[in-house]
Amino acid sequence: MSNPVLQVSDLQVSYYTDLGRAVALNNVSFVLESGEKLGLVGESGSGKSTMALAMMRMIKPPGRIEGGHVIVGDTDLTSLTDEQMLKARLSKIAYIPQGAMNSLNPVLRIGRQMMDAVRAHTPKESASNIQERCIEALESVELKPSVFKMYAHELSGGMKQRVCIAIGILLKPQVIIADEPTSALDVVTQRQVMETIDRVQKQIGAAVILIGHDMGLMAQFVDKVAVMYAGRLAEVSTVRQMFTKPAHPYAQALISSLPNLDNKGVFRGIPGLAPSLLRLPSGCAFHPRCPHAMDICTTVRPELVTLEDGQQVACHLYTEKA
Repeated sequence: MSNPVLQVSDLQVSYYTDLGRAVALNNVSFVLESGEKLGLVGESGSGKSTMALAMMRMIKPPGRIEGGHVIVGDTDLTSLTDEQMLKARLSKIAYIPQGAMNSLNPVLRIGRQMMDAVRAHTPKESASNIQERCIEALESVELKPSVFKMYAHELSGGMKQRVCIAIGILLKPQVIIADEPTSALDVVTQRQVMETIDRVQKQIGAAVILIGHDMGLMAQFVDKVAVMYAGRLAEVSTVRQMFTKPAHPYAQALISSLPNLDNKGVFRGIPGLAPSLLRLPSGCAFHPRCPHAMDICTTVRPELVTLEDGQQVACHLYTEKA
C-alpha cells in the first residue's frame, strides 16, 4: 500500500470573537490517496470552507490554527515558514476558490496573472517557457489560447472558473481543493466545469477535495463523501454507501431530505437548527436534533470509529458494534 498523498490529523481551528471562542474545526482527521476524490458536505457553518483555508494556511485573524498536521506527500505544511508555504501553494496544494468572479484581478490580463503565479515558484524560467506552460494549461481546460490575452470581464462565469482551474494545475500539485466551484453557474456549465476538474485530475494524478452542498453533483463525481457537522466529521463513506445506507443519523437526514421521483412535491427538512459554534451542546453536537438520541449522547462526545464495511462514523449507535 502506497503512502497516502494527503494526511490531515487532529486539525483544530478557532475564531476568537467578542462573544467568545468559536471552535470551527475540532480535531478533524482523514487521509486521501493519489487520484482519489473526496466530497466534503454539510450545512452552512459546519466547517467545510474553514477546512480548506486551514489546509492552505490561509486562516486570517481572528481565526487561528491551534493544532494538528496537514501532510502532503512527505511535507508537513503546518511546520513550514510563511515563505516556504508560499512555495508550497500551487506546487503541492492548490485552491480553486468559490467565487471565480472575485478571485481574478480585473485590471491584469489572464496571461499576466498566470505567468506571475509560475514566476513566483520558478523565477529563473524563461518568459517564453512560462507562456507556453500557461497556454497548455488553458488548453487542458478547453479554453482557446486567445484567453491568455483577455481580461476577466471579457469571460463568462464558466470561463472564469476554468481559468481558476488552469491556474490551480499550472505546477501539477498533488492535492487540489475545489471550494464550491459551481455555485454561481447554470446546470449545463456546472457539468462542464466538473468534467474539466475530473479530466484535469486524471491528467496530473492529483487528489481532489470537492466542497459543496449539491449532493447530486457529489454522487456523480466523487469516490468518498465526508459529512461535517459543527466542526467535526460525522461520517466518511464511499459514495455508494452514503446514498444507499448512510450510517450517521445526520447523514441519513441529509440523504432523506433530497427530492426524489417516488415522492414528488414532498420535501423533508431536518428539524431544528445547526448549533452556534460559540455554544455547542454537550456530548454529541447533533443530539438536540437526532431522532435516535440516547442519554449517553447528551454527555459523551462520540469518536470516529470504523465499521466492518469500512464506513467511519461518530455516533454512539455504533460504539458497541465497532
